[in-house]
Amino acid sequence: MSMQENNSPVYSIPLSYRKMENLHIVFWLLKDISWCMIWKPLGVAMIFPTLIIAIVIAWRTRQYMSELCHNVAITVWITANSYWMISEFFHFDALVIQGDITYKHLALIPFLTGIIILAWYYLYYQPRHKEIAEVITE
Repeated sequence: MSMQENNSPVYSIPLSYRKMENLHIVFWLLKDISWCMIWKPLGVAMIFPTLIIAIVIAWRTRQYMSELCHNVAITVWITANSYWMISEFFHFDALVIQGDITYKHLALIPFLTGIIILAWYYLYYQPRHKEIAEVITE
């Protein structure tokens, strides 16, 4: 395990993983800029690389519960965000499902899934596994 001068663990990540994460940010920003500018083809196209890389990152970090939970939460966040964007692009976001619930509100399902995953990690898993140092070693 890598340690800093003050003996606290250091989180290190392989350069190839870091490059993928950085590319992921580029795709994510292009998707959201496209949403803002109402560039439908680019926005919809950017869903795929953004979501695929999020899934790959979650898969690669699956041996570390902290990283897995956070990366799965990011994946469902991107899913919710992408659905919301599509609902606005194709003008069904304001259509009523029932009462005051619209199709845009369906994005809450993956958003809340991410919150539930992180709540489970912080409120249940982490307090019961304090002895586990979740760092990636070189």
